[in-house]
Amino acid sequence: MAILGRGCLKHSLLFNSKNNGKMAQIIIDKQNGELAFRLEQFENLSQFDHLKRKNYYSIILLSGSNYKLNADLSDYLLKDNQMICLSPYQPFMITSESSCSGWMLNFHSDFFCTYRHQNEIETEGILFNNFHDLPHFQISEEALFFSLIDQISNEMDRNSIAQHEVLVAFLKVFLIEAVRQKRAFDKELVPTFSDGQSEILQNLVDSIENNFSSIHSPNEYANQLCVSSKTLAGIVKKYLNQTTSTLISNRIVIEAKRELYLTSKPVKQIASNLGYDDEFYFSRFFKKKVGVSPDIYRKTVGFAKLEN
Repeated sequence: MAILGRGCLKHSLLFNSKNNGKMAQIIIDKQNGELAFRLEQFENLSQFDHLKRKNYYSIILLSGSNYKLNADLSDYLLKDNQMICLSPYQPFMITSESSCSGWMLNFHSDFFCTYRHQNEIETEGILFNNFHDLPHFQISEEALFFSLIDQISNEMDRNSIAQHEVLVAFLKVFLIEAVRQKRAFDKELVPTFSDGQSEILQNLVDSIENNFSSIHSPNEYANQLCVSSKTLAGIVKKYLNQTTSTLISNRIVIEAKRELYLTSKPVKQIASNLGYDDEFYFSRFFKKKVGVSPDIYRKTVGFAKLEN
């Protein structure tokens, strides 16, 4: 990896790397040595053929005839042009027996805070940290994304004044278009549900959203919806490819991440607010789901540390 020179981002270095036909443009935060922003073109899936967890956001534009995404231990069979959106520390793996290529865009929360721009872009709950939806969607207008990628790449090569502001502007447009296309994709999936099952599923999602901090049991949600636990589990598995327990725990983890990300609340207080009397039990639960402890997550992802 050769150093091209100092980037115009505050506390950053810009790198270019080319290995085995892959080209990556990388901005590194000088303060902590962590990745801040990265754009990479890849010609195969070799770097994704094992489970990965990264402390930054990943957007992968992938093209191929058939490939399999494993995210949060759920499998998705994909084809054609897809965008895969992954949150920090979300486990994923992509494999295929046929040829696949594409682009990957990574950014750390220190570079661009999605929560701080939620009112503008609404990425959280649509592209990232969506506890009940797919982590991918089929791209309908890929030309716009590729045009933005070209502009991002050119800006990173320029290494000029106000580079951070320009890259953030391009990233915002990229995310806005992704949100638009993801919403359109999600709407197309609704007719695949039968009316009764769609209503039960939506009622479950709404109930979890309203009660995740106090109700953690699938049986209690089934009782609320007046269906058996087995029926509820079957609907969730069929349409969301998850268990009811996973659906509940994912929503709890999303809220825990948000609190760790944006606030300086003690872990004990966050645990209590989420219905856990035992801070250590909550920390074990969080680490099992995320791969790192709440403290490590806050140190490596959290935005609140910049305000101390």
